[in-house]
Amino acid sequence: MLTDWYRNIEFAHTWVLGALLLMPILIYEYIRRNKKQQASMLVTTTYFVRITKNLRVSLRHLPFVLRCLALICLILALARPRIKFTETENEGEGIDIVLCFDISGSMTEKDFDPNRLEAAKQVASSFVSNRPGDEIGIVIFSNLSFTLCPLTSDHNALLNQVKNIQSGYLQDEGTAIGSGIATSVDRLRYSKVKSKIIILLTDGVDFGGTIPPDMALQMAKYYGIKIYTIGVGSEKEVDEVVDSPLGPVVQHKTLQYNETLLKKLADETGGQYFHAIDKSALQKIYGSINQLEKSKIEVKTYNRYTDKFLPLLVAAVIYILIEVLLRYTVFRKFP
Repeated sequence: MLTDWYRNIEFAHTWVLGALLLMPILIYEYIRRNKKQQASMLVTTTYFVRITKNLRVSLRHLPFVLRCLALICLILALARPRIKFTETENEGEGIDIVLCFDISGSMTEKDFDPNRLEAAKQVASSFVSNRPGDEIGIVIFSNLSFTLCPLTSDHNALLNQVKNIQSGYLQDEGTAIGSGIATSVDRLRYSKVKSKIIILLTDGVDFGGTIPPDMALQMAKYYGIKIYTIGVGSEKEVDEVVDSPLGPVVQHKTLQYNETLLKKLADETGGQYFHAIDKSALQKIYGSINQLEKSKIEVKTYNRYTDKFLPLLVAAVIYILIEVLLRYTVFRKFP
């Protein structure tokens, strides 16, 4: 297809393209010679001479144009244009991972820069980039849970989905940790790989939802799924500026954090509990998980090429044939 010429096109012999630099010289020489011939035909009585503008006169430069096009096509064909296709082949066994994000209102607290959720998204994106060969999915939850992206090896599509995660995406407020885990387990239970893990990122305060965390924990244990829990934030007193009918006012509140639940989820499934108090700590945690859960997989990359010089070669031959045909018909010179 025509679009193939603009997708991953390259030349096997790029040095041949240097011959294209001869084209301006040929064109310049043709123009110079053409002007010289016209000047030699001028006579003093040209005022009464009328040049008949027939087809031959109008198309007198066409043979040269065809020759130039043929030469350009021939040079491009000799440079051997081809389309490059990159194929990957995975050998070994990867790990299936579900990133389970808490997107409740508490994840917008600004004890992280710029807030808990945005910091988590940035670090999670880096984690995904360091897991080639693994299939990764995304589950989000507040009072409800939702599979934002099923397990996939297309990490570019996955990273785009991570960027789109926003607090309030699911409308209903709450922090249904049990529902989030249950949905993540459902994404992994049919997986054929031996190692399946959930990375749960939340402040650990569970309220709302239809599935209790203990029930979701039993589901994970039944299917042999590890849960790595990352507790975000801490239980502390903070001051927050809020709008009121009288203008901005400072409101004192207590941030909640449930470490006990997160430790239990990790310990009973063979995972590990981490506590992140800032973005730097969060980066180290993902780095630790990356070391703990290593894929036994080797990714091999192969390049396949499809030659595209034949259309150019055919075009060059056609241009030459047309030029020859014109020279022996329309532009034929009689002695």
